[in-house]
Amino acid sequence: MPRDIITFQCTECKERNYTTTKNKKTSPGRMEMKKYCPRCRQHRAHRETK
Repeated sequence: MPRDIITFQCTECKERNYTTTKNKKTSPGRMEMKKYCPRCRQHRAHRETK
């Protein structure tokens, strides 16, 4: 199955907040998105973790 579940981690406080799926064949690199972090109470960059 090419789609895998990935977790997004806040770059500031390192808390893992969001999960989604992505196609590993079409986007092999690590994703980064601006998402709301409940711990920081701000929109921060969230990076894909394992």
